[in-house]
Amino acid sequence: MTVKLVYETHSTTVDNERGVATGWLPGELSEEGKRHSVELGQRRSDVDAIFSSDLRRAVQTVELAFEGRDVPRFQDWRLRECNYGDLNGAPRERLEPRRRYVDHPFPGGGQSYRQVLALTQSFVSDLKTLYDGRTVLVVAHSANRWSLQHLLHGTPLEDLVDAPFDWQPGWEYEV
Repeated sequence: MTVKLVYETHSTTVDNERGVATGWLPGELSEEGKRHSVELGQRRSDVDAIFSSDLRRAVQTVELAFEGRDVPRFQDWRLRECNYGDLNGAPRERLEPRRRYVDHPFPGGGQSYRQVLALTQSFVSDLKTLYDGRTVLVVAHSANRWSLQHLLHGTPLEDLVDAPFDWQPGWEYEV
């Protein structure tokens, strides 16, 4: 059997609108993000469990999307955005080109994208063991989506991190 993994990024934050790379900072949903969260809950009513990053913006997305619903919810630190080290909270353009951080951590105690990949892979491995035959929603960050795309479809991580991020209403994977 397999797990149907439905992946959604956290909803739009104030930092997203300002062009700030939030990284491991908590972040706060914008008004637009709050509306998108409600829409997410309407779109994804058929899940058996919900996992999110433990960062505030992802948790807030899930809380607003599934308020009043009896769906098991879990926070997992392995689903955090990449830690940008000294660049957490910096203007987004200071992260470019991201390709240089695929194998080398961001300066000042940050992570590399391969480290995020390893954490995401560990999460997926646990998911396959615990949720076989079920549908699971994951609400996390762009680095986790890139990791899933690399792990499950073989897309080179270097290509994913350098490509523009095009939001869409979720990605579905079989794991």
